Amino acid sequence: MGRAFEYRKATKMKRWGNMARVFTKLGKQITIAVRESGPDPDTNPRLRVLIQTSKKENMPKETVDRAIKKAVSRDEADYKEMVYEGYGPNGIAIVIETATDNPTRTVANIRSYLTRNGGSLGTSGCLQFIFDHKCVFKIAAKPNVSLEDLELELIDFGVDELADDEDGIVLYGEFQSYSSIQKYLEENGFEIFSAEFERIPNDMKELNEEQKAQVNKLLDKIEDDEDVQNVFHNMVE
Repeated sequence: MGRAFEYRKATKMKRWGNMARVFTKLGKQITIAVRESGPDPDTNPRLRVLIQTSKKENMPKETVDRAIKKAVSRDEADYKEMVYEGYGPNGIAIVIETATDNPTRTVANIRSYLTRNGGSLGTSGCLQFIFDHKCVFKIAAKPNVSLEDLELELIDFGVDELADDEDGIVLYGEFQSYSSIQKYLEENGFEIFSAEFERIPNDMKELNEEQKAQVNKLLDKIEDDEDVQNVFHNMVE
């Protein structure tokens, strides 16, 4: 198993919080997807996968339908996806993905969290050399398709790593290969549990317990912000 899978295995879902937080996160993503490409999942690939993800997370269908209707009627806020990069205490690199209806408020909050906890907000793109931006698909295994055969087939579509997970297969590809990978999976009858973008660090940093506590205090503060969707860092857990 490769570096991406091992990192994800150690951190995935650790900080998503309770079910209400998961639903809020998915609701914002659904709103953004509908605003971008319309409310019909048949013609909106991103929305199609988000609906499947919501089922996997046991999000009620009524909640999904309500999010779609609000996005169409413009009752819901017009969210923008903003990414912030900076450093926490002890030199830990942190990338923060947000969905916000008020970028001025969000950046002020993020800057405050960082500076009050011994960190600093950086410029856009300053951490590109530390994190690899990947698309990550979780799919159901097929009894007649081996992991090796699937990997060989998907290399041409931008996939660079596959691994068995608890109840399926996780595959990683280049950020720009998202659409081609999704198209292949759907056309070949694979059930997609989820499709996300993740930032996998290529330079991990080991800290002692006291230093980890400092960083975790900051991470908890950031993730409590309702505008925050994902937080990625390079601290060894």
